[in-house]
Amino acid sequence: MKRIALFSWLTLSLLTACKTNQNQETSNLNYPETTKNEHVDTYHGTEVADPYQWLEDDLSAETGAWVSAQNEVTGAYLNGIDFRTNLQGRIEELMNYEKVSAPFEEGTYEYFYKNDGLQNHSVLYRSPKGEKEAEPKVFLDPNTFSEDGTVGLRGVIFTKDGSLAAYMITEGGSDWRKVIVIDTETMEVVGDTLIDVKFSGVSWKGKEGFYYSSYDKSEGTSELSAKTQYHKLYFHKLGTPQKEDVLVYGGEKQPNRYISGRVTEDEQYLVVTAAQNTSGAQLYIKDLSKPNADFTLIQDDYFARCTYVDNEGGTFYLYTNIDAPNYRLLKLNLSAPTKDNWEDVISETDNVLRVSSGGGKFFATYLVDAKTAVKQFDRDGKLEREVKLPGIGSAGGFGAKKDDTSLYYTFTSFTYPGTIYKYDIASGESTMYRQSEVDFDPAAYETKQVFYASKDGTKVPMFITYKKGLELNGKNPTYLYAYGGFNVSLTPSFRASRIVWLENGGIYAQPNLRGGGEYGEKWHKAGTQMNKQNVFDDFIAAGEYLIKEGYTSSDYLAIAGGSNGGLLVGATMTQRPDLAKVALPAVGVMDMLKYHKFTAGAGWAADYGTAEDSPEMFEYLKAYSPYHNLKEGVSYPATMVTTADHDDRVVPAHSFKFAARLQEAHVGDNPVLIRIETNAGHGSVSTKQRIELAADLYAFVWENMGIEPDLSKAVPN
Repeated sequence: MKRIALFSWLTLSLLTACKTNQNQETSNLNYPETTKNEHVDTYHGTEVADPYQWLEDDLSAETGAWVSAQNEVTGAYLNGIDFRTNLQGRIEELMNYEKVSAPFEEGTYEYFYKNDGLQNHSVLYRSPKGEKEAEPKVFLDPNTFSEDGTVGLRGVIFTKDGSLAAYMITEGGSDWRKVIVIDTETMEVVGDTLIDVKFSGVSWKGKEGFYYSSYDKSEGTSELSAKTQYHKLYFHKLGTPQKEDVLVYGGEKQPNRYISGRVTEDEQYLVVTAAQNTSGAQLYIKDLSKPNADFTLIQDDYFARCTYVDNEGGTFYLYTNIDAPNYRLLKLNLSAPTKDNWEDVISETDNVLRVSSGGGKFFATYLVDAKTAVKQFDRDGKLEREVKLPGIGSAGGFGAKKDDTSLYYTFTSFTYPGTIYKYDIASGESTMYRQSEVDFDPAAYETKQVFYASKDGTKVPMFITYKKGLELNGKNPTYLYAYGGFNVSLTPSFRASRIVWLENGGIYAQPNLRGGGEYGEKWHKAGTQMNKQNVFDDFIAAGEYLIKEGYTSSDYLAIAGGSNGGLLVGATMTQRPDLAKVALPAVGVMDMLKYHKFTAGAGWAADYGTAEDSPEMFEYLKAYSPYHNLKEGVSYPATMVTTADHDDRVVPAHSFKFAARLQEAHVGDNPVLIRIETNAGHGSVSTKQRIELAADLYAFVWENMGIEPDLSKAVPN
């Protein structure tokens, strides 16, 4: 870990001086011995022991030694899987294909991203606009930012005339960013490199400067785990020091956890959203043509969503769930912005709506049982056509500038690699622009959608993908993946590394649990706070359905999820340790009593509630918190917890404490390990890291199911 000293002498002393947390009835694995302290927290008069609280200190040498020792054990286990090398080789083969983005125009150039196959990062190229024969040249190559690929590009934002570009970088996967401005002709850096930028975009105001957001860093504490409370929107005037940047909105006088600012395409207005949580935000608009203009408050409900889509002068088009749980598009005029003057442009329907604009039109993307349907409307909300998509799956990218006559969108599904189409806005014709060339035959696989009953009778949809001719004999290795929270919708998508699972007879199952956004705000709320158990029930019922219908059995079922999905896996394996053979909780929220005290965790309270809210909320959280519900003497599934040393969103302490307690409580032969990626954050930074992680996950699953995959196509790496 970059911020944690890894002293071999301390590792040795930790292993020899501390009492073991390993149950002696467990497997032959020699887990690192982990000390326990006497830390106790009190909630509403109830004392709760937290013996591994010391692992929250990511700066301590003791934590660093523990991490080193755990990685040594996990690495030795994974290295002992004889097919792992060939597995990684096969994943490399599957991912080694050219990936090219849709083109976009900025100033006098046309830009696009391209990855030759296994490059750690896609390279941004450009060529003069209108010169089709011109050889594209490299504009930015993130592969040159660091030797090991752990510094990545996180967005490039151009001025309206394309003469300047601000690009954002992440180091080691951290959510903290740097912003560098360059002259797009000379490629020279202009002005200061901005630091300490977090949860932010960049929005230019002409060529004068741009808006961005950040927090003040806590003095004397870890930037990895320190709570981020007061977000601030700044204006950076180009050519001036960052310390002189002007606070536009936020700070202690306007305490919000998430603030963003966006300049409208006509560059006349600044649109600001201010949120306390991830479920909604206040909305303000300021007229930049009037130097002393105040912000106009459009809506002040922190739990309602109301976001900017487009404007024509003072007439604004907003996307909202206010009085419309499945969302609608409305318009208002800044001269009379109150709710009684709002007018529907695209009304709410039975299906969840997303709206974008381009070429003077609105594009309404509907989720129909988690599948995409797209319709085109004029500015008055008149339906012009339904966009014909290539098939059943997910489509995205229906956005363009006002003057554009065409746009590009991407269509994908579980066995349909992302394919780019060019869409003519006037005629509605789609033509294939670029198709991915992946080393597999999509025709050999099929996807079906089923609806199963959860514990309370609620019907939940689930996609199931597998090789044609599958025999329902209960012996098919099955990878059950879900999320279930924060209004996030899991729709069909392609992942090249997943093909190695499918081509070896594996099943991939993806249910759309409550807590997500697949059926609007009602579906979302049904999986939040004191309804959170519904999410776990939905996931457990998905596994039970797959077993009952003969797709698999408990001996061949793996459950997986990341972040909120890591919480899902942790809660499921503690409530139903018999359900699955393997559990893969990734970067999970495992301590539900403390999550809100680290980094941006307080912003998740709308979905989770906090232990301080009430005695009832405390008891509810404690009843499912994965860390607090591991029980002595239970045989848990073969488990590989995954996290990263630079995860400053869901801090690694969640996974550290859970893994330590799991190794203490677990009995039986199933390995219970933690894999801690270095120089990575809330997800892998580089292609190399993604390949290695996928290989380790599949190897761990197959090894513990007693399956030897056929990797004859693979070339040893």
